[in-house]
Amino acid sequence: MRVLKIMLLSMIAISLMFSFVFASKHLPEERGKALFNDPKFAGGTAGKSCNSCHPNGKGLEKSAEKKEFNIMGKKLASLEDAVNVCIEMANKGKKIAVDSQEMKDLAAYIKSLAVKSPAEAPKKKKAIEGC
Repeated sequence: MRVLKIMLLSMIAISLMFSFVFASKHLPEERGKALFNDPKFAGGTAGKSCNSCHPNGKGLEKSAEKKEFNIMGKKLASLEDAVNVCIEMANKGKKIAVDSQEMKDLAAYIKSLAVKSPAEAPKKKKAIEGC
């Protein structure tokens, strides 16, 4: 009976460790990046992903700090609304709910693209002359 308890507790401990590792590898930013690169995301029929117009997030670096977005002649009050306009107009897909997990993940990825100030940016090592 004691061996059975030890085995059961060991299995629970191992399961918890694996679920923690699995969860940490699937952060919202990572899930959002996968959506950002998926041409079929939100039912898109244009064969484009977000990355098609914004390679590696180019042009979205300041999106996290914006309060208003001007996209394709439309003024939008949130990042989520801007994402939906791009999904509909550029990707020929269908809007996704602003409070959906997909939108939260995509917004997290876009916000992670923020340009870091020089103080936050990693410092480059100087090359040693003569090597």
